[in-house]
Amino acid sequence: MPSNDTQTDAVELTPVHVDHLIADGELAAENAWCVSYDAETLPEQRPAFVPLVLWQANQDDAELAPLLSSDTELTTELGQQLSSTSAIAIDFPAFTDGRGYTLARLLRERYGYTGEVRAVGDVLVDQLDYMRRCGFTAMALRDDQHPDDAIRALNMFSVRYQTDVEQRQALFERRLADSKQ
Repeated sequence: MPSNDTQTDAVELTPVHVDHLIADGELAAENAWCVSYDAETLPEQRPAFVPLVLWQANQDDAELAPLLSSDTELTTELGQQLSSTSAIAIDFPAFTDGRGYTLARLLRERYGYTGEVRAVGDVLVDQLDYMRRCGFTAMALRDDQHPDDAIRALNMFSVRYQTDVEQRQALFERRLADSKQ
C-alpha cells in the first residue's frame, strides 16, 4: 500500500489547469495553458508552463514556457535567456511568499521583459492589485477565489501613492510636476 507521501507527490506532478484566469484586467474567456511542476517529464497537455530546467532543455518547443519557482535567482544570463519566450509563469507556493513579486518586477524593470508574466499557485483576490503593479499581466486564481471579486479588486483603487512598473512617479511627484505647469 503506497504511503500518503507518494500519493501527494503524484498529485503535485499532475499538470494543473486553472479555470479562472484574469488576463489584462479581465476574466479570460479561456485558459489554454496548464502548469506542470514535474521537473523530469514533459507533460502531454500543451501548451504548458514547465519548471525552468525542463524548459531550458526544450527551448525549441514553442508550446512550452518557463515556470519560475519563488526561489529562482534571476541572473543577467537567465534574464537574457527568458527574453526569448512569450510567457513566463511565476509560482506562489503560499500566499505569504512574496518573492514572486520581486521576480516579476525584476523581469520588467531590470531585464525589460515585455511578454506575459503569469502568477500561478496560491493566488488570492487580495493580491491581484499588487501583482499587477509589480508587472503581472495574468493571474491564475486559486479554485476557491471568485472571478467577480477579482475584477472588483483590480478596479478598487483609482489613485496610488507609490511607484510601480507602469507609474514611475510617486503621487507627490506627479502633483509637484502639475503645480509647476
